[in-house]
Amino acid sequence: MEAKQKKLFIVDTNVILHDADCIYQFKTNDVVIPITVLEELDKFKKGKDTLNYQAREFLRSIDAISSEQIFDKGVSIGADKGSLMIKLDEKFHDEFAFNFTPSNPDHHILNIAFRLFKEHPFREVILVTKDLNLRMKAKAIGLKANDYTSDHVKEISQLYTGYRVQEDVSPEIIDELYKKPHEVDNGRIKFKKDLLPNEYIIMRSGKQSVLARYDSVKQKIKRVEKLFAHGIVPRNAEQTFALDALMNPDIKLVTITGKAGTGKTLLALAAALENKKDYRQLFVARPVVPLSNKDLGFLPGDIAEKLDPYLQPLFDNLGVIKKEYLESNKTHVQTKTVLEREKLVIAPLSYIRGRSLVNIFFIVDEAQNLTPHEIKTIITRAGENTKLVFTGDIFQIDHPYLDLYSNGLSYLIEKMQEQKIYTHINLEKRERSELADLGNELL
Repeated sequence: MEAKQKKLFIVDTNVILHDADCIYQFKTNDVVIPITVLEELDKFKKGKDTLNYQAREFLRSIDAISSEQIFDKGVSIGADKGSLMIKLDEKFHDEFAFNFTPSNPDHHILNIAFRLFKEHPFREVILVTKDLNLRMKAKAIGLKANDYTSDHVKEISQLYTGYRVQEDVSPEIIDELYKKPHEVDNGRIKFKKDLLPNEYIIMRSGKQSVLARYDSVKQKIKRVEKLFAHGIVPRNAEQTFALDALMNPDIKLVTITGKAGTGKTLLALAAALENKKDYRQLFVARPVVPLSNKDLGFLPGDIAEKLDPYLQPLFDNLGVIKKEYLESNKTHVQTKTVLEREKLVIAPLSYIRGRSLVNIFFIVDEAQNLTPHEIKTIITRAGENTKLVFTGDIFQIDHPYLDLYSNGLSYLIEKMQEQKIYTHINLEKRERSELADLGNELL
């Protein structure tokens, strides 16, 4: 009888494309890769996108540990790890064949998992896939199926918001923050929970209030003044915090989350334009999700026309900024000029990803559609005097294999919140229009 505690995991293609090191995340349990998965990975070997990189890295890693035994009993993955086996395709199981057609590669992966489930009644056999539909099919035939969760964040309700409200602050402290040098020692205020670096605070004392930020280097709480950037003025405390972080040269990494209409992209773009003299170039990019799913080729026109619908929201935000000034105004003309001279580059992320990120103000919009690995790839390429800004709505994900817990933006917020060069702000108040707010509340 086989030990119950040693599980058998069958890994789907999308898990490997999400994390090339996934086989090392199953502790001492055994891992099976159906041959169909290798056939699917073969289609992703060539190219410069993250999916291509993940496919190549995985194939290299199994080549380094493989031997003839990998198709039989399996080979050791490493110290304190289980074994890895590549399972060749087999005839569809009799209990399986009636419901699933052999023309679908997923069904071949499912068939291997089902056969192992039948062959090992005393082991826990689990199919690991990010494909929700495949998980449902597995459960329909009595097979356990799980999402890949090694890089999932904690409960989303606990996700860091970037600011807090502090009531009943001493009036003397608020008065001091309005006087030079506009700061007080952190130890003079009792907080229920320690402040994180660059955490923002709404401090109140009766009808008095002040906006502040915690400087963890100097152990000071500093007043936050209402700034404006390239004609854009924040309309609420959250936007004031966000613009303060975007304009602060000491904060090299900023994440801004919020639903549509909260001003994420507009504020980031305005801050970049306001500080354009401090950077060699301004990059604004967003992932084009359909490129990974091969849908883009079905759209009419050349590549510029195909990409235009995905980039138009960025140009719309730029239009809002330009409208703050008359066409004859110097700032209006400069905003137009930075585009023409490629001081400001708006492009799909796949076009910018390979470029040098030195002395750049780099905004990544719709970052919730990036994987944790893609986020890491961008950040680790940041050079001297580069500021990275990631904006997005973690509740509006278009990627087929990402969700609230596994997307790169949520992952980044959870991992970076204690770092001194990072800050995060979650925008809650919509400022788009009264009609938009009404529609969101009632429809």
